[in-house]
Amino acid sequence: MRFYRYSRWDDSQEVFPVREEDLLEQVSEQIVTQGDVNAALRTITQRGVQGKHGQRLPGLQDLQQRIHLQRQELLERYNLGSILSGIKEQLDEAKRLEQAGLERKRQEAAQRLQEFTEQGRDKSLQADLLRKLDQLAQKNQNFVNHLPQQSAPALQQLRDYEFMDPEAKEKFDSLLQWLQQQVLKADANAVSQEIQRLTPHDVQRSKEMLRDLNALLEQRIAGGEPDIRPFREQHGDLLGDKGASSLEGLVERLQRRAAQMESLLNSLTFDQRKQLEETLDASLQDPEIREQLTKLAANLEQLQAASQWSREYRFQGSKPLDLEQGFALMERLQGMDEVERQMRCGQQTADLAQVNLDLLRNVLDEQSTQEFQQLQMLTQMLEESGYITKVKNGYELTPKGIRKIGQKALQEIFLSIKRSQVGQHEARRDGTGTDVADGLKRYEFGDALALDLQRTLFNAMGHSEGFPPIKLQVQDFEVRRVSEQPRMATVLLLDLSLSMAMRGNFIAAKKVALALDNLIRTQFPRDTLHVVGFSTYAREIKAERLAYLNWDEFDPYTNIQHGLGLAQKLLSRFSDGSKQIIMVSDGEPTAHMEGGQLFLQYPPSPRTIRETLREVKQCTNRGITINTFMLDRSAHLMEFIDQMMRINRGRVFYTSPDTLGQYVLVDYLSSQRRLLSA
Repeated sequence: MRFYRYSRWDDSQEVFPVREEDLLEQVSEQIVTQGDVNAALRTITQRGVQGKHGQRLPGLQDLQQRIHLQRQELLERYNLGSILSGIKEQLDEAKRLEQAGLERKRQEAAQRLQEFTEQGRDKSLQADLLRKLDQLAQKNQNFVNHLPQQSAPALQQLRDYEFMDPEAKEKFDSLLQWLQQQVLKADANAVSQEIQRLTPHDVQRSKEMLRDLNALLEQRIAGGEPDIRPFREQHGDLLGDKGASSLEGLVERLQRRAAQMESLLNSLTFDQRKQLEETLDASLQDPEIREQLTKLAANLEQLQAASQWSREYRFQGSKPLDLEQGFALMERLQGMDEVERQMRCGQQTADLAQVNLDLLRNVLDEQSTQEFQQLQMLTQMLEESGYITKVKNGYELTPKGIRKIGQKALQEIFLSIKRSQVGQHEARRDGTGTDVADGLKRYEFGDALALDLQRTLFNAMGHSEGFPPIKLQVQDFEVRRVSEQPRMATVLLLDLSLSMAMRGNFIAAKKVALALDNLIRTQFPRDTLHVVGFSTYAREIKAERLAYLNWDEFDPYTNIQHGLGLAQKLLSRFSDGSKQIIMVSDGEPTAHMEGGQLFLQYPPSPRTIRETLREVKQCTNRGITINTFMLDRSAHLMEFIDQMMRINRGRVFYTSPDTLGQYVLVDYLSSQRRLLSA
């Protein structure tokens, strides 16, 4: 049963949701699998980190999924087509108010005329004016009654119409000004907040600002380097706090605004788009502002296409919204797109600094932003711990990181040995390179100081007074008997051909190499290990490059002969101790070197088999044992291995990727003869 205790925050609690060892374990696994530190960091960043106690740090794919779900929720909530119906409703309301006002005026005129007639004043000037008012009201009523049903032509006609009802005029003017503001918000609001007011004074200044802005853009299009400072000095009060410090920033801000309009229009049906465009176009009265905005759109198109931000969104909801809400919705959706784009770029480079945190916070929430910041810390944690270091093209492992990966591979194999009851070899810490034998002995000069504390203290108590302090003498020391280990030189011969990857054998073989290297370095420091990889050709692989080892992609050939020859050269450097080759492969030889030339053939040629067995015989003559671990059991392969073993008298193990590490390490440990010291 798991218990939890809650307490007030005091800055001592752990903020990061996963432990450093969890991160190291998962990064190590990815490095072994992919053979590349930067690729491993990208994978961990994408998938996140899973702790051993249920904690989890979400990865980029989790954050992107949250964005996707929020986007889908918005698309399923709103009806973008309701923007047109909202405009039409406001226009119809203005028409209704005008019709009601006209009807009232006609009724009032008729009532007054009736009064004049009863008073005998129907020929008076006032009565004549009332008749003309009634005629005008009737004419206007006919005009309003026969307005087009579509908003754009109705708006165009009403723009030149003289309203007789003050409330209707106020309603229409308000709608017209609001539409004008939305047009300008899409085209130029990124430059100026004041342009929305449309007062005579501000309209004139806004025209000047638009002219100067277009002049700047045209200068840049022509290849010049315009200075934005005079523009900012002259129009600074119009720019407000949104003014960009560079022309590039200003262009980008304008393009984002234009992209909102483009996305909104693209997300409507063809008829809806046409109606909205015509309605917005009809709302612009000033021809010069219309001209300057058209020129601005053309200049921006030449400098930087707005399509990189704009896209079409498929709305399926029913909740209505107006045009202003539509622009806000487009801004939110485009913010989601931009954050996703930044995340994808950061994912490719394992550099998340380019993601805008403020934008991420607006798109998602504070918790998601904090989780993303923790993702940014992953690489920093590994770097500060000394496991990776920054290089020109990204990151690479430090010697400490290489040792850690080897330790993890060794522990993983030993734990699997323990589970399968092959032996009890859990690797918990580094050793000293000597094995403890059974029994104790009195210490003699030159013995390893493997002190048995209990027996030593017991001996000392025999000549002490029985109470502390206990006085130790040299003759009190008893030490454990230790074995003497002969030196052993080993070459691990690894098959790197394509079949190893295709059959799922390569990762297991790589972990064996890492584990064996770590075992020898920590437990048997007098022994030596070389690793040789072979496919079409053989090559030595230095210990510091083992973590980066990968199979030879698109190379299906297996040149065991060349690998055995290189192994002999490496073992010839050692004059004392045992020599062995541990070969891990899943195929028979299909390539060999003959007279300095490469010979390839599949199925295997008798010449290749003959030359490979000749190399086996040379190893035998030089006292080199070949122990073979085969990951396949085809008839031809087993026949070749039998011939090989008859010549060399080594051993062969037919195993699988799951048990390969257990077989290799147990065999290596059993080969260490133990001679009890006297």
